[in-house]
Amino acid sequence: MKPIGRSFCLAALMLLGACAAGPDYQKPAFEMPAGWKTEAPWREAAPKDSVDKGSWWKRFGDAQLNKLQEQALAQSPTLVIAGARLAQARATLAAASGAQYPQVGLSVRDSKGRISANRPLTNYNSPNFTTTQSDTVVNLAVGYELDLAGRVQRSVEGARASAEQSAIDFENVRLLLTADVATAYFNLRAVDIELDVLRRAIELQRKSLAYATTRHDLGATSGLDVAQQQTLIDNTLVQVDLLRRQRSQFQHALATLTGTPAPLFELAADPKVMTPPAIPAGVPSDLLERRPDVASAERAMAAANAQIGVASAAFYPSIVLGASYGSQSRVMDTLFNAPSVIWSVGASAAQNLFDGGRIRAGVDFASAGYEATVANYRRVVLTAMQEVEDGIIGLAALERAHTQAKVATTSATRVLDLAAARYEGGIATSLDVIIAQQALLNSERLAAQIAGQRLLTSVFLVKALGGDWPGTGKVETQP
Repeated sequence: MKPIGRSFCLAALMLLGACAAGPDYQKPAFEMPAGWKTEAPWREAAPKDSVDKGSWWKRFGDAQLNKLQEQALAQSPTLVIAGARLAQARATLAAASGAQYPQVGLSVRDSKGRISANRPLTNYNSPNFTTTQSDTVVNLAVGYELDLAGRVQRSVEGARASAEQSAIDFENVRLLLTADVATAYFNLRAVDIELDVLRRAIELQRKSLAYATTRHDLGATSGLDVAQQQTLIDNTLVQVDLLRRQRSQFQHALATLTGTPAPLFELAADPKVMTPPAIPAGVPSDLLERRPDVASAERAMAAANAQIGVASAAFYPSIVLGASYGSQSRVMDTLFNAPSVIWSVGASAAQNLFDGGRIRAGVDFASAGYEATVANYRRVVLTAMQEVEDGIIGLAALERAHTQAKVATTSATRVLDLAAARYEGGIATSLDVIIAQQALLNSERLAAQIAGQRLLTSVFLVKALGGDWPGTGKVETQP
């Protein structure tokens, strides 16, 4: 072939190599609402993905929670697994990227062998002889796959998207881990508050029992008053045992989340009531920038789209360029002499002519996989919006319920004071006091449960919004 013809063919190959098989990735559009259905005291903000979303739990102002989060991030096996998968994804990207460059190899061979005199003849007029020879070869080889259809390019695109997805998944695991720690911790503290309510209720009930016993001993009342008051105490003690069981379960969950054996983990009771921080809801489109699971689903689409290109590249010829240079000699003294030089330059090409539809099936499989990732992306976004809306509406309702629960507790306390005074004055029966005591206990436990639900819903909303947000604010606590 003439030099002009060779240049023309090379230019044609380069032109073909500039086109990658399969569709270029384009992020699908998703119609988002203009805002949330918010209620007071909510405000909208504009959180960005560049903002550090790591230490959101510090906004609750609890030193014990901060310590547990640090332990979980340092010792959780779940986070170690996610980190290992991220390292694997990055290694896969490095391997795929290496295919874009020539492969260079050096080989050295030094052997000595004996050739049989009785080996098959190629010419009956030329007899064979036994020969013992040495063979020393030093060879440098270079190979490069000409990426005509963009198979290597699409492979790198897919590996890069997968590595980015793994990095996002790592952040998502981190967010879920810290949210699980906060959830278990606030559940435990809510039980602590209820146990404190029961402790105070038992003290009050025992005082009432002592008073009823005294009146009975003086003959002022029957034994029924004493029996009823004792029954109330017994029922309250049963509730204490049930709550202690719940507390141990939450404590064991915290042990596992922080990478500590459950028998070695102990958390002292702390019945303080905390007020959750004010959380800016942002606008719905912020979810596409902030939530790790949404970003992960989007990167999964990019990786799946690249696989269509990899599968489609099989329709086009595969061309590998190769060259080698070295020397070969039977004696070491002449290994690097000019007559010992060996070299080769060439190219190999392969083109599938008939495969029974296997390549087409591979492309269809990759295309179907991409459609699945698109649907999954839509599902994740819809779920994200649902979770945020649930958190906003739920937290606003709990704020109102918490205010009303405090009013109900105050009313129940006043009723108990009146009933006790009437009982001491001989106007009311012990049953009136017992009913008032039970009502106060129920009101205080309900208030404690609502306080815990406010914290849990705040954690749920933080997780739904993708983590921390800009700005600072102090967290108020109640003794």
